[in-house]
Amino acid sequence: MEDTKDLNRIKVMLVEKKRTSKWLAEQLGKDPATISKWCTNASQPTLDLLLEIADLLEVDYTELVRAPKSRG
Repeated sequence: MEDTKDLNRIKVMLVEKKRTSKWLAEQLGKDPATISKWCTNASQPTLDLLLEIADLLEVDYTELVRAPKSRG
């Protein structure tokens, strides 16, 4: 089985940048519950939002995503 959890690393990057999910929700104009779902990988932001998050956190968007490892 392919491991599909932890597709994004938003929670990790928020911690590294010393920011909170509440701060991110305020910056994006989103409900904190939405940010929480992204941080727990219950849902995923759109690519446009992912790019905006990367900009807010001053990181390359590739720092926010983790491709599933293929098992061969």
